Amino acid sequence: MKKAVFTIFVAAILWTIMFCPITAPYVNFWWMMTASACTLSLLATFFGREWWKGVRFDLSNILLGIVIAIALWSVFWIGDKLSQLMFNFARPQVDIIYGMKDGESPLLLTLLMLFLIGPAEEIFWRGYIQKSFSQYWNPNVGMVVTTAIYSLVHAGSCNFMLTMAALVAGLAWGLMYRFFPEKFGAIIISHALWDVAVFIWFPI
Repeated sequence: MKKAVFTIFVAAILWTIMFCPITAPYVNFWWMMTASACTLSLLATFFGREWWKGVRFDLSNILLGIVIAIALWSVFWIGDKLSQLMFNFARPQVDIIYGMKDGESPLLLTLLMLFLIGPAEEIFWRGYIQKSFSQYWNPNVGMVVTTAIYSLVHAGSCNFMLTMAALVAGLAWGLMYRFFPEKFGAIIISHALWDVAVFIWFPI
């Protein structure tokens, strides 16, 4: 448990530096995100060493991953429209998030999210943190606590929409891992595909 808490502390520091309005201007977001996500996945592999057991990338997992990504994108599309009706600050905050890709190569960002950032985040948050907490407490508590922490590490951005997006997406992937841990391959694929879809292919 101490190792998991330590890695969460590392994640909180890295995510705050990347997203905090005070520190963000001094770092290249995408390269730091890539390095941070890979660092956390390496820590997960070093401390956990079991996240890959049972991971499959066969046709069924690929198709399920695509379906989850499409469903989650649809949820966010609906959520975006509703949030604009409810909050005046919603769209400006979403535009700030999309502004992170300004001046960057869409192809480069696609490759980073598909093969490094998306998979690395799932390896850490679900494959290591949620699994560790589920074993320490129980699967339900592990899912809830991991989802809450995953959302809160984005709070340093001072962006309500980003924090809520992390909560919704984290809850979706957390629930999938809670009830279908044998489909972890599909969860990894869905995260990577959703990242690219929402940022590059079909921005909301």
